[in-house]
Amino acid sequence: MARGRFIALEGGEGAGKSTQAALLSAWLDSLGVPHLVTREPGGTPVGEAVRSVVLERTDLEMPAQSELFLYLASRAAFVDQVVRPALAAGRTVIADRFNLSTMAYQGYGRGLDLEEVRRAVALATGGLEPDLTIFFDVPVGQGVDRQRKGGLEPDRMEREGASFMQRVRDGYLALARTEPKVRIVSATGSPEEVHENVRRLLVAELPETFRLDTV
Repeated sequence: MARGRFIALEGGEGAGKSTQAALLSAWLDSLGVPHLVTREPGGTPVGEAVRSVVLERTDLEMPAQSELFLYLASRAAFVDQVVRPALAAGRTVIADRFNLSTMAYQGYGRGLDLEEVRRAVALATGGLEPDLTIFFDVPVGQGVDRQRKGGLEPDRMEREGASFMQRVRDGYLALARTEPKVRIVSATGSPEEVHENVRRLLVAELPETFRLDTV
């Protein structure tokens, strides 16, 4: 059985990752591609417990290093219990966040040494990397407006403010220039327009899996 594909969806707050994950899942269903849509932190009991601490506990203040290690504790379980088994079974994995988030948020956003963060990430994942990471780019102000109009209560990270979110966005853009399997898709259009661009990107980058006649 052929190994499945691993695609990570990344972006700042209000970039529409969850919407794009749902649209991508519907497309894969129509193609008959076996797949799994999941999120990180989350996807496992350990991950969901970590998520409740690092995102939902808005009253908590913690050192950046503590935040990093909590995320990576979730990721180690996520890779071992979700991603590797699904890929081995030939399923395509669509993950809402993965390694690039850690480098953008804890590296650029929190100011931790990027190479130390990278080494910690590699330890947590056993070196597993997505076949393709899609960064949905949206200006910080537009992303915040989307969150506000959606009536969503800001989580602990979103409460860090515009300057933090701008550092995160700048980090994503810098990483997209240096990481070989990261591609940028503008998230400023309608969900349908963004999804169409995602389809075309997948055909271009992973032609063995996504053929021209599937766009």
